[in-house]
Amino acid sequence: MLRFFHRVRSHAQTIATYGLKNWLAIVGGRPVFRLRSRLAQYPLEVRRGTTDFSVYRQVFVMQEYACCENDPEFILDCGANVGYTSAYLLTRFPKAELMAVEPDPGNFELLVRNLAPYGNRARAIRGAVWSHSTRLGLAAPDYRGGGEYARQVKECGPDETETFPAFGIDDLLSAAGRDRVDLLKMDIEGAEAVVFGHGHEAWINRVGAMAVELHDDTTFGPATEVVTRATREFLATRSGELTHYRRSVTAES
Repeated sequence: MLRFFHRVRSHAQTIATYGLKNWLAIVGGRPVFRLRSRLAQYPLEVRRGTTDFSVYRQVFVMQEYACCENDPEFILDCGANVGYTSAYLLTRFPKAELMAVEPDPGNFELLVRNLAPYGNRARAIRGAVWSHSTRLGLAAPDYRGGGEYARQVKECGPDETETFPAFGIDDLLSAAGRDRVDLLKMDIEGAEAVVFGHGHEAWINRVGAMAVELHDDTTFGPATEVVTRATREFLATRSGELTHYRRSVTAES
């Protein structure tokens, strides 16, 4: 009986948090279902049995990206996963255009579908973000439990065939036909230590604000230390697992 009441209370909390229609989708049996949020202009697909729901909760319930307030014209989403953050930012900033980069093929497939309703405002690229243009591969899926939200990349040997393109930030700006990125979102599972550790001088002055999830427990080394050195002209504040960077008044003047 106690277990029954715990289950009822759990379902009641889910309905209160996500709404009745979303609850019906969550408890349904479909392997891929749709959730709707007032913070996303269009419904979003979720894969059952993956980390998708956890990411959805982080973006739309905990609202960790509410710290982004600079009304950007161009957003670069590095490590876009399945597109929830991209959808949140495109909805919140209806005049913005966005480029989303994601290396994992399964995540990328869902990313494309979730961004399709936004038309030419959103462009998805399958690849990784790195310090320079090269080719990389996916690392073994064992970081932080191996969930879909924790896909890491690795450098490849000359004989490896399962590779994909990797881009520097300046390469992505060129591909987008942009001189600068107003908001750089980055959640790339430790590779930020590489991106900010080598060659960042070529593009850091072309960035308005950043929202970065820092990882200090990867083979790439302590990212916080590296990113802090590279962002001395920015003011940093915390928002959940994110660090939000905006340019100081001195740097802007």
